Amino acid sequence: MLAASGASLLLPRLEFTQPVLASTQAPPQRMMMICTDLGMIPEKFFPVDEGANYKLSPYLNLLKDLKQDFTVFSGISHPEVDGGHEADVSFLTAAPHPTRAGFKNTISLDQYAADRMGAVTRFPSLNLRVGAARGDGSLSFSSDGVRMPAEDRPSKVFQSLFVQGSKRDVERQVRRFQEGQSLMDDYADRLKTLRGYVGRRDQVRMEQFCTAVRETEQRLIAKEQWEQKAKPQVDLECPQDFDKPGHIIGHSRAMYDLAKLALQTDSTRVVTIYITQVLSPTVDVPNVKLPPHALTHQSKLKESREQLVRLERAQMRVFGDLLKGLKSCDDAGGNLLDHTSVLYGSNLSDANRHDNSNLPILLAGGGFRHGCHVAFDRKRNEPLSNIYVSMLNRMGIETSQFGTSTGSMSEIEAA
Repeated sequence: MLAASGASLLLPRLEFTQPVLASTQAPPQRMMMICTDLGMIPEKFFPVDEGANYKLSPYLNLLKDLKQDFTVFSGISHPEVDGGHEADVSFLTAAPHPTRAGFKNTISLDQYAADRMGAVTRFPSLNLRVGAARGDGSLSFSSDGVRMPAEDRPSKVFQSLFVQGSKRDVERQVRRFQEGQSLMDDYADRLKTLRGYVGRRDQVRMEQFCTAVRETEQRLIAKEQWEQKAKPQVDLECPQDFDKPGHIIGHSRAMYDLAKLALQTDSTRVVTIYITQVLSPTVDVPNVKLPPHALTHQSKLKESREQLVRLERAQMRVFGDLLKGLKSCDDAGGNLLDHTSVLYGSNLSDANRHDNSNLPILLAGGGFRHGCHVAFDRKRNEPLSNIYVSMLNRMGIETSQFGTSTGSMSEIEAA
């Protein structure tokens, strides 16, 4: 890996392109993916009935005012993705068997979309995390399967999005990007000289390297241009960080608020939020005394189950507030929820059994045909990636395949 003034050069292949949208859409479409790492109590999340006349489950009843704005799925998972908690790395990639020796991840949904959208916004994607995490704690992976860092400090996210640097700071950043461009020019010149001295096989690799250099330079040019544009101003004070673990609900609310503002100001069109609880010793929910992970493994005990239900209900409420907030924002003849596909789910279904099948999945907004429980076979699951294909198509990115998809999710396609 080569680094140049804030841009990384991955060899020999870097999947960054100019926009390849199917058509110019007004208003723009966005996507947000939210994953919580401890699943949901299945009988509290999944409805019993299916179709448009289904009765809301106890958890979905907390979203009853939004029933026509979302679709709930059952019988959905990633084929051959196993490993219990470790399956989180494949939630947005669908790469199989993440715990096997030699596992190599693939590009995640958010980065696939961001790469194809190009530099149409200041931030091609926004990768956030709530809570303490195992390892690097991120759902985002590059085209080479390299994990992309997630930001867990609300204050840092706010500053990046909305705090304008001084004139001196801006000039310093511009110089860094220009120096990076000069470095890329130097690499390109050296590669031209070497081309006449290598064989055909090496020439292919050399061409891949040249493409990576050119695309990295394009990234730097885009960064330089955005650095010289004023950041949007918002009516929100810089939020406080959550230095002590356990503030799952408060931390989630802070990140949801920032994500909504980022979309509303068109600072980004792609957001990922990973809500990690497995290492949390406490939670900020009244009458929940045990750690979330312990609660999932004691869910057969009455007191523990009651605490787990309180926690999961609190999570659904704050998620519902996010959806209501998006719906309250006017956006070019509609509202922000109409133009944002919001996926909410988990890499686990029943965390007590570390089960990676029949995942709790909900898709809201985005102009899809909602108001239904789409039920597939809970033993022979439909690929979750089919929803991802529909989300990409809704963004204007024409593709018939992502991950382990077998097509799009026709059940929700806009009429």
